Amino acid sequence: MTTVILLGTLDTKGEEYGLVRDRLREAGIDTVVIDAGVLGTPRLGADISREAVAGAAGADLGALVDAGDRGTAIDTMLRGATAIVKELIDEGNVHGIFGMGGSGGSTLVSGVMRKLPVGFPKLLVSTVASGDTRPYVGTSDIAMMSSIVDIAGINQLSERILSNAAGAIGGMATAYNRFTSALDRKPVIGATMFGVTTQCVTTARERLEALGYEVLVFHATGIGGDTMESLMRGGAITGVLDITTTELADTLVGGTLPSGPE
Repeated sequence: MTTVILLGTLDTKGEEYGLVRDRLREAGIDTVVIDAGVLGTPRLGADISREAVAGAAGADLGALVDAGDRGTAIDTMLRGATAIVKELIDEGNVHGIFGMGGSGGSTLVSGVMRKLPVGFPKLLVSTVASGDTRPYVGTSDIAMMSSIVDIAGINQLSERILSNAAGAIGGMATAYNRFTSALDRKPVIGATMFGVTTQCVTTARERLEALGYEVLVFHATGIGGDTMESLMRGGAITGVLDITTTELADTLVGGTLPSGPE
């Protein structure tokens, strides 16, 4: 059965998560609700409690509550939720993840999502989706949807937005569940390309594909190299043909498309 993880702070967004959960269940999709809230009383029952999330990060929930430090609480619950979600994905019984929030909630949820495999469906409804989303998306494939209004209760507009969001993550998760097992698992090579290296990389790509490899080509614009390295760290790419060193050169001499010192 297709199953979606609902990750969020149920002390402030319980009613809204309840709506998304109910919409998914009406569509025949199961859910796993994870509570990453700390400071208030949960407004929705969770399948995985906030105590369990804090424990997965090696922390005590009571100590976090007593400290009353929002930043520390977010960092701790992010670590715990990441460990739990990764375990659920490794078990193979979940097919997508959904979250929502303002700046703090978006930081927590997106921080977990960025640690998950590329291709695993991720949807974040956020009040900051219409601004600079790079701090939240990074090199991942998170889909962000603007909440239009603040996520503060259910009204005729927020109900429509969240119902659409439930349909979106439900559709992505269903497709993931249906098609993932049918994907052709070829060994993957990453390659970097720019206009001046297109002919070289194209020739190499065609030869590698003829030998049975799949080649992912990244535009060497800074974020392209970062994305390639993210996939390397995640194990999706097993070999690299780094033909285009523009990002390294720009890092060294102050160009416009640096990859960064790391």
